[in-house]
Amino acid sequence: MASYVVMEPPSGSGAADTTFVRDGFTWLGFLFSPVWLAWHRLWMEALLTFAVMVILSLLGERLRLEGAGSALSLLVSLYVGLEGQGLRVSALRRRGWREWGVVEAGNLGDAEIRHALETGEGGDEPEPMPRIVPDTSLARPAQTGMALGLTHTPGRP
Repeated sequence: MASYVVMEPPSGSGAADTTFVRDGFTWLGFLFSPVWLAWHRLWMEALLTFAVMVILSLLGERLRLEGAGSALSLLVSLYVGLEGQGLRVSALRRRGWREWGVVEAGNLGDAEIRHALETGEGGDEPEPMPRIVPDTSLARPAQTGMALGLTHTPGRP
C-alpha cells in the first residue's frame, strides 16, 4: 500500500481542492527531472536542477571525464526521484497549505475515499433503523400442564 500526504488549501474551500501527494519514488521525476519539477510548479527547483545538470555535463566535458559528468547528473536525477514528492509537499506548505494527515491506500481513488470517510464528507448517510424491542408485558404467560408426546412446546397452546 502507498501512503498519500493529504494537503488542504489555505482558504479552507473544502475537499474539492484537497491535494493528495503520493509519498515515495517517482519515476517521472527520475527520468525527466527538470520537466517534472516545472510541471508541478516548482520553478526554482526546476531551474536549479537544470543548471546543476548542465554545469556537471560541461565540467565533465572540460575535464574529459564524460562518464563522471553523466554519473553526477544521474545522481541529481536520482535525488529528484527520491525526494521530489517531499519537495512538492514543502512547496505547498510555503504557499500556505496545511497538512491534514497521511492516508494509506492502494491507489489515488481509494485514498480519496478513505479521506472522505475520515472527514465525514462522504455524503448523506441514512440514519440507522430504530431497534425494535418487544414489550414483555404483552407476551403470553407460559402454560403449565401435562404434556403428552414430543410435540408439546411450553408456552404455546
